[in-house]
Amino acid sequence: MRSLWRTTEPTLLRDVALICLADALVGAAFGATAVAGGLSWWVPVAMSLLVFAGGSQIAAVGVVLAGGSPLAAVAAGAVLNTRLLPYGLAVADVVGPTNVDGPAGVDGPAGSPGGHWWTRLVGAHVVTDESVAFALRQADPARRRAAFWTCGVALFAAWNVAVVLGVLAGSVIKNTNAFGLDATFPAVLIALAVPALADLRTRTAAGTGAAIAVALTPVLPAGLPVLAALGGLATAWRPGRLRTAPRRDNTVLASSPASTPAPSQTDEPIGERRCR
Repeated sequence: MRSLWRTTEPTLLRDVALICLADALVGAAFGATAVAGGLSWWVPVAMSLLVFAGGSQIAAVGVVLAGGSPLAAVAAGAVLNTRLLPYGLAVADVVGPTNVDGPAGVDGPAGSPGGHWWTRLVGAHVVTDESVAFALRQADPARRRAAFWTCGVALFAAWNVAVVLGVLAGSVIKNTNAFGLDATFPAVLIALAVPALADLRTRTAAGTGAAIAVALTPVLPAGLPVLAALGGLATAWRPGRLRTAPRRDNTVLASSPASTPAPSQTDEPIGERRCR
């Protein structure tokens, strides 16, 4: 844990604070909307603690408030949360703490990923779009781990506090969309995705996926267009090229005495030839 905080930079803390502020606005809007729509106060609070997935929570509550069944609401949230499977694979090396401060054999060999099962369970619970994005922006393993845990824990606290505040304000704010809070969450995701669009292949894949999602939104249930957008990755795939065998280095051979041609007996200085 001490090594985690040693690798946390002020810039990271600033960026995480901004993300927490933006998501807190969405959490407050979610809590207010749920209570204003007729749900009991404990429903959004329990969802935030146990599910902790803003998009899935909003989708599930939207289905219920629209008259859908609880089963349909759970299905809508589950569809949106399927994206967390590849997220978990992407950050599997940072979910468990690294045993850098303790001796070998406590949580595994010194310097290797380890930790108790509950540590990995907590890490899996705070896997979100934001925490994964912050982790993948770091190249160093220690910085990746610090970014993931800092963002995940801070976002969990900010989201749940904001949902409680939104629940308290739900009886006052009847129309949360009038404040534009519903646009905060997609704006945050766009801000996180823009730095990753560095090369043409990535921009092409992202643009194709966005076009697929927009085209299928009117005809597919909520959540499915996002999954269909993964088809844009096909534009970034290229067949592997066959690697040619490395060329033999002839430097040693060229410099060896055996490879140096013996001087011809007829070779004479030019001046001596002319004298004869």
